[in-house]
Amino acid sequence: MRRPRTTVVVSGMIAADPFQGGASWAVLQYVLGLQRLGYEVHLVEPIPTASIQPPGTPLGESLNEAYFHRVAEEYGLERHATLLHAGTRETVGMPYDELRALCRRAAVLLNVSGMLADPELVSPIPIRVYLDLDPAFNQLWHAAEGIDMRFAAHTHFATVGQEVGSDACPVPTCGRDWIPTLPPVVLDRWPVAGEIRRDAWTTVANWRGYGSIEHGGVHHGQKAHSFRRLMELPGRTTGKFAVALSIHPGETRDVTALGANGWEILDPIEAAGTPWHYARFVAGSRGEIGIAKSGYVASRCGWFSDRSACYLACGRPVIAQETGFGRHLPTGSGLLSFGDIEGATDATARVRADYAVHARAARAVAEEYLDSDRVLGRLLGKVGAPC
Repeated sequence: MRRPRTTVVVSGMIAADPFQGGASWAVLQYVLGLQRLGYEVHLVEPIPTASIQPPGTPLGESLNEAYFHRVAEEYGLERHATLLHAGTRETVGMPYDELRALCRRAAVLLNVSGMLADPELVSPIPIRVYLDLDPAFNQLWHAAEGIDMRFAAHTHFATVGQEVGSDACPVPTCGRDWIPTLPPVVLDRWPVAGEIRRDAWTTVANWRGYGSIEHGGVHHGQKAHSFRRLMELPGRTTGKFAVALSIHPGETRDVTALGANGWEILDPIEAAGTPWHYARFVAGSRGEIGIAKSGYVASRCGWFSDRSACYLACGRPVIAQETGFGRHLPTGSGLLSFGDIEGATDATARVRADYAVHARAARAVAEEYLDSDRVLGRLLGKVGAPC
């Protein structure tokens, strides 16, 4: 008799802020990667009332649901994905009672930033992993700003900040033992790319995602603060730079400076507003210029981008701002790190001098270090999940 498959619940943001293809992929890598390993996987996304679009719309008629349904349909998850109106029992997908029954038989919860907070769904699952994709900020919100990040509901804590908890990273651990885990990429969903359709160094970014944090005399800022230090980069190289950038038009000084310094600003929804548009954008680029939030850099938390993992898998070289990840991933070929504008300038020249070698090395880094089979298998092993 065949043994039932182990059930894993994944909770993360896809539709609460729709039309962010990269953010959707950050969650999909876990869902699709766990399916590859043979698990029964169910995606549950709680949507706060304030996030439902248009305001006052029933969840089932909302823009959020339309986007969620389209993504689920595209990746064969129609029967494995549920939207939950947070704080209620209103769902789209699996009815609440069936969802509760599924959680009672589930062995593991991977809960991005503790998003799923309903105790009837969370508490019955024996292995409850708080999955930190925003290292330094999640810990500082809790320790420095007194925000309840819902750590207490979890049994294990995993982070893409490779240095959180080490002597190199001053970020408070909040009394938790953090398991470092690299961002997974499902390699068969991200094959080696062919033709370069946009001959430019690209990335997808939010100029500001939320407020900055001051802690221990250190400013933990946003992408805006890092970009400003690299504003003159395009003028120092012969390459082009194109950024699918979400920036408020009221940031006139920065918008003007970006254009004046040679940064091409692309509409992020047009370029990467769905997971499939995002994948096409990444695969069609020459490579990535990966600029980190200044908080990741200042904290030396070892954050490495799930977006960079996608570029590498496509065989597109990545030039990434150093956050401490260089102690955990090989740099110098395919993946190059930099600490300042001079280092970024040098890295672009090195890739330009031998692009084919760096392209092959990029894919090799993804295969060796970021393959979802390895990354997720290792993570589940560390939390004691059944096979």
